[in-house]
Amino acid sequence: MLKLNKDILYLIFEELQNDKNTLYSCLTVNKIWCEIIVLILWKNPWKYLNDGKEKSLFNIITSHISAESKSNLNSKGIHFMMTQYRRPYFDYINLCKHLNLGEISRIIENIYSLQEEFKISNIKIVIFNLLINENARFTHLYIPREFDYQIHLIPGAKYCFSQLEFLQCNTSVNTNVLIGLTEMCSTMRRLELCVEKFDNNREIVKLIETPKKLYNVCFLTNLEIDEPFCEIVENSLIKHSNTIQYFKITKQPITNILSTFKNLRILELDDKFRQMKWDCLLNLSLPYLQTLKSRSVPNNVLASLIENTKGLLNEIVIDFTDFLDDDISNNKLIRAIYKNCPILEYLLLNISIFNILEMKSLLINCQNLNGLVIVCFERDQSTWDKIFGLLTDYAPKNLFKFKFVSDFECKLDSLKFFFDNWKGRKSMLLQIHEMHFTDEYFILIDSYIKNGIVKNFRYDSSSIFFDEFEWN
Repeated sequence: MLKLNKDILYLIFEELQNDKNTLYSCLTVNKIWCEIIVLILWKNPWKYLNDGKEKSLFNIITSHISAESKSNLNSKGIHFMMTQYRRPYFDYINLCKHLNLGEISRIIENIYSLQEEFKISNIKIVIFNLLINENARFTHLYIPREFDYQIHLIPGAKYCFSQLEFLQCNTSVNTNVLIGLTEMCSTMRRLELCVEKFDNNREIVKLIETPKKLYNVCFLTNLEIDEPFCEIVENSLIKHSNTIQYFKITKQPITNILSTFKNLRILELDDKFRQMKWDCLLNLSLPYLQTLKSRSVPNNVLASLIENTKGLLNEIVIDFTDFLDDDISNNKLIRAIYKNCPILEYLLLNISIFNILEMKSLLINCQNLNGLVIVCFERDQSTWDKIFGLLTDYAPKNLFKFKFVSDFECKLDSLKFFFDNWKGRKSMLLQIHEMHFTDEYFILIDSYIKNGIVKNFRYDSSSIFFDEFEWN
């Protein structure tokens, strides 16, 4: 059998980076596989922290601590390493590309919560100095709230962060820490800012303006915001308007910042408090927009935004529409989609019985559609009869990925009708959320899996946040 070289194997396993169970099962196949998978797992070890794995991760990290550092801690009465761990086969520390200082602090505080504060502080310093060294190359850095340790003063920090691409930090960050971050962030391409209600540091402007090319920005706020400060931040971000291609914001902006992003490809709007009119979207022109994701944003302004794009939208997610929206505004939104998005491939939309005709037009006009999420909370079972009828008669030939969300079950016969009329088409990938399913439903779906109508099926009775479609 022809052996795949390590580069090809790495690319294959990287596709499984979110499937930790599969990666773990491959670790023991052979030495080459083990080396490659360890690289992937330790690129961002913080993402796999669950099921009480914090202590194991901490033990691996502390096993790299030098004898001199251990002796120094012991001299201060900090006897936290009573067990002697053999130095690991891999240099795990320098495999990390993501440095999450918040997770490190949380783990230490959880493990040593009964210790005196000065002991916890000393342990953190040792760990920070261990992770940040001239042999490490971090691309992602996460700074927690109230973090006050000047990591830029650690020997080797300049080289350690010389390839930094992403920074997540709070706008109330300590001034001395902020100065150090600004010195290290010229290569940064992605920035996530979490704005506080009070005590925001206006010197954050220097950090925002330091990168030569900023492509990706998340601007996250609470319900109550410091508007003067937000205006300052927005004006700083406008200076990167020519390069920013992804922008996420959780409040209606104070300035005209959105209108300056003429090269924007991806826009996410998340009004989780449902407090804003978002009239800044009216008549807003984003000609190169390809992905639009919104949460609790009124349909009428979303329709206006879509009407002013130039036909490049291929992904639209309209989630948790504003509670003031009615069927008229929902129909207006659906019309805006099928009249202005000819290459649309993925759509999440709320549907009611009054939107059926517009839904039919959407299926007819959006022939590139391959993934469809329908959210329907109508209590009338006939609504799902009509939805399945539409999909049977008008679904584009490329459409095979479905996600149905409802708190009221459809009839078993309706689902059977849908599957029976899918014969001869590409096997569907199916996710169903919240619908009340009895054993009959699972038996029915299993029978259609066996005959190839359904390729893959997932059901969740409670969690509304399914992963995006990533099945083969």
